[in-house]
Amino acid sequence: MIPYKRKESGTTHPLLPDLKRPRTSQPTSDQQKDSTNEIKYGIVLRKFYPPEMINERALAYNAGKIERPIETLENAISETQPQRDSILPGKCVVHWYKCDTRTMDNRALHLASETAAKHQLPLLCFYLISPQDFEAHLTAPIRVDFILRNLQKLKEDLSELDIPLYVETVERRRELPSRLIELCTIWGASHVYCNAEYEVDELRREATLTRSCLGKGISFNVIHDTCVVQPGCLKSGAGGALSVYSPWHRKWCAYLNEHPEQLDAFPPPKKNPPATLQAYPDLFACKIPDAPKSKQLREEEKTRFHTMWPAGEHEARARLSKFILERILKYHEHRNLPGGNATSNLSAHLAAGTLAARTVVREARDAAPSKRLTDDRKQGHSMWIGEVAWRDFYRHVLCHWPYICMNKPFKPEYSNIEWEYDLDQFGRWTDGNTGFPIVDAAMRQARHTGYMHNRCRMIVASFLAKDLLIDWRMGEKWFMEHLIDGDFASNNGGWGFSASVGVDPQPYFRIFNPLLQSEKFDLEGNYIRKWIPELAGIKDKGIHDPYGRGYAKIAEVNGYPRPMVDHKKARERALARYKAGIGRDTA
Repeated sequence: MIPYKRKESGTTHPLLPDLKRPRTSQPTSDQQKDSTNEIKYGIVLRKFYPPEMINERALAYNAGKIERPIETLENAISETQPQRDSILPGKCVVHWYKCDTRTMDNRALHLASETAAKHQLPLLCFYLISPQDFEAHLTAPIRVDFILRNLQKLKEDLSELDIPLYVETVERRRELPSRLIELCTIWGASHVYCNAEYEVDELRREATLTRSCLGKGISFNVIHDTCVVQPGCLKSGAGGALSVYSPWHRKWCAYLNEHPEQLDAFPPPKKNPPATLQAYPDLFACKIPDAPKSKQLREEEKTRFHTMWPAGEHEARARLSKFILERILKYHEHRNLPGGNATSNLSAHLAAGTLAARTVVREARDAAPSKRLTDDRKQGHSMWIGEVAWRDFYRHVLCHWPYICMNKPFKPEYSNIEWEYDLDQFGRWTDGNTGFPIVDAAMRQARHTGYMHNRCRMIVASFLAKDLLIDWRMGEKWFMEHLIDGDFASNNGGWGFSASVGVDPQPYFRIFNPLLQSEKFDLEGNYIRKWIPELAGIKDKGIHDPYGRGYAKIAEVNGYPRPMVDHKKARERALARYKAGIGRDTA
């Protein structure tokens, strides 16, 4: 194998402006807004993407006047199927790993293995690292590190089956498709399999590859595997897509109960022919590269995160089994308590693909008393499966309303809300110094562990968007840049929910009161004490509001700040701002 090295010069990494920069005034028109704040504050990365999409184009997607990327891929698959089916076997079959770094219950990998076994050919696997994709996708350094550690575990697992995993860095993201074709040509592969990703760029890339590979005599096969139920399968009574979770979830449960085979597991790949190791020694010998410089962790962080987040599908499956055996039964009672240990802590593995969503739903269903899927929120198994289903839901939304992948809210008129860009306030939020203990505890947890409890994600997101009225997309970006389970569809969906700009927005009701949330979900204050040592000496409920409940001296002496806003006044301001923005013309 000839080493593949291509370098790009003159590139820079876009950085968020210094948090001490003075606050800027609001734009006076949509044109100024689109060309100024989204770019100035790093919301739109102009190195990779065009300016924010205009509302008219988003509405055209809504009306079906513009072909959705998922439709572009589906058309490419259906129109090339006869030609791809006629391609004869080559010297090997290839599986392209992306967000599916596992051997078990991997549909595309299974199909690749079956094709290889049918024609008595070796199966080769590869993964292409794209530093520019990490940059464009805002991938957190902790997540990059987790991906690379998962690849090492995967390489070891595949080696036991005499299957190589070749990993290579491609500096320029636009050269990924050509490099894929080049590798297949070098190896003599005429059949390639991969699992679909549902973000806009990836759908368009795979649609292009489906067609362009044909010119090289390669059958490129994109397989639906990431979602438990394939996007587009669930429709409303009128035949359209569903944008409200509850009715969507009922249909999702009904569909899987009617088609239980959709949850069947795919076995791991078959062992390669004995001669594979001698035929492809360079592929077996390749090393997992280090993280790109812009995504590297400090040594102290590596030590901490490697202990907190062991990698690999075996760890993922062990966590799943332990959760089902020990905690799922009471999940519906304790899931909202950040100070406990009631959740599965599997989000990082689901995001990395070391565990299939299909696997967790199947095993939770099989452990449930009824052995069926329901929307019963008073039963632990059903409640947890319903939470996993949100992951599917947000991908279904992304496929039908692709402009949410382009810095637009679900309802285009919500882009007319006037946001603030106070970087001093934003910095206090990111650092966990807002003066609201539950908010600060959550943000400090995220900084230290790369993870945040889901209830806390809603609290801190609501606080940023509603109490501070700071552009929710700045918070969405921060989560992606710092969390180990950063996943575009789920992260965007969660921020859309909390900032009331996503599906089922409820802007006039969904304004969380941080104090009430704190008292309800961290009743004894143990979560706050763990992450805010300044308040550890407060032993009663005053910990939720030290300045309002007689503990100002303790807070001041220990350097804990006063609340940066008055929640009641902030709520009134948010209501007025939403009303004014939504009422404006969408054009």
